[in-house]
Amino acid sequence: MVETLTATQARRIALAAQGFTRRRPSAEVSARHLHTAMKRLGVLQIDSVNVFARSHYLPLFSRLGAYDPALLDRVFLSRTTHYVEYLAHEATFVPVEDWPLWQFRMDDFRRRWETDPDSWLNQNARTIAWVKDELRTRGPLRPAELRADAPRERGAWWDWDEVKNALEHLWRIGDVAVSGRQGFERRYALAEQEIPAEVRERTVSRDEAIRELVRRAARSSGVATEADFGDYYRIRDRPAVRRAIDELVSSAELIPVQVRGWERGGSPVPTWMHQDAVLPRRVDAAAILSPFDPVVWFRERALRAFDLDYRIEIYVPAHKRRFGYYSLPVLVGDRIVARVDLKADRATSTLQVQSAWWEPQARPDDADPIARELALAARWQGLDNVSVSGWGNAAETLAGALHVERGHVQRHVHARESA
Repeated sequence: MVETLTATQARRIALAAQGFTRRRPSAEVSARHLHTAMKRLGVLQIDSVNVFARSHYLPLFSRLGAYDPALLDRVFLSRTTHYVEYLAHEATFVPVEDWPLWQFRMDDFRRRWETDPDSWLNQNARTIAWVKDELRTRGPLRPAELRADAPRERGAWWDWDEVKNALEHLWRIGDVAVSGRQGFERRYALAEQEIPAEVRERTVSRDEAIRELVRRAARSSGVATEADFGDYYRIRDRPAVRRAIDELVSSAELIPVQVRGWERGGSPVPTWMHQDAVLPRRVDAAAILSPFDPVVWFRERALRAFDLDYRIEIYVPAHKRRFGYYSLPVLVGDRIVARVDLKADRATSTLQVQSAWWEPQARPDDADPIARELALAARWQGLDNVSVSGWGNAAETLAGALHVERGHVQRHVHARESA
């Protein structure tokens, strides 16, 4: 008999799998905490938007609380043997030992481009060869360093975009790896310069890789549908995902379940739970989520599991935005209860809550934990004040919880205040 879960139980299982039932560290966050969180996440999506904080800093803040962002830079952005960047969802950090798991994706890119005589890869063979020779001779380089050294007599062939395109194509097919970043600019190296030989030489077949990635997606999701499994690592080969699910069910690693309310056309959506999934009695977390947090990054799952109809409005004209430029979902307990549009105004040392909106799941007592998270977010970013604008149906209540006058008055954030 297939076990039936309520929608609330499914949310709690999902949040537990993502680490939201674990206490935040009481002492200073260390590299060990980051590594442990990454084991649960599997991947950490990278994004350049820096209106509040770049997105890859946020999932760890959501789970661990305030930590030194320089610690993440040392662990993830410096030249390291722990993590490397690849298209594991979008551009993400992944453990370097997982490089062979992505060979099937690298091969797909290579096959697509090498068999098309009109592809950029084939049309720019000289650029590709020169870039590889430069990296082989000079080691890890930023695109600007390559461009600065390019032969000028070649003219348009050495256009800035061509060098960057070459690096991106070589990265996607696995000939090149990202060797850390300087500031936020990538450094590139040949894969053999960056990935340990024992890792590069390990062979993982396409089916083995997809089965392992579905297994990991299940562990990180707790309970999920076939579409959820596929999206976690952006596996578009649905038959391969389905085969992996069937094999994991046969080995009892996945357990078929039904979730009330997870339906399509009036019928239950086939759903599975990981064998190690935990159903907590309650979830006590409060967290501001990145738009690219695994809890919400698959918009279909966010709507199904959390009743969150979510869209990033960065590219929406200002006069058409409903919630704000960089509106972030806010988790309280096992519910997403609000969204807040945040901006770090460094000139005035102020965390600006540019808009604040309640979600249908909000309750009257949610304002206080949100206010505490906003104060913590300000301190995490080294900001002394919090301000709340007048835009949004949650603005007045949050301003009251923060003890600021809605619209303009700022509150000093003391380091000794409770998080």
